[in-house]
Amino acid sequence: MSVHKAITAHSQKQNTIVTTFARLEEQREHEIEKVVDLCKSGLPFTTDRINRFTNEINEVAKEGLTPNRKLVTDEMVKEYVERLSNR
Repeated sequence: MSVHKAITAHSQKQNTIVTTFARLEEQREHEIEKVVDLCKSGLPFTTDRINRFTNEINEVAKEGLTPNRKLVTDEMVKEYVERLSNR
């Protein structure tokens, strides 16, 4: 019976990690969309909130179940928006 409990606890921990990653990834993507829209409009923006979620994602990734994400720079956003406008 204790093996069953250990497996259940392990599965629950993995589920929590994956669920946390998915929530943070969704929030990060939302922040990226907001920053891209600001940049497209020529308005000032910051990547601070994106990178806050990125750092949280990378902490979760230390468990080995989820991928890391790169920190986003202002220059990366500007380059992305420029590529979009050249399509």
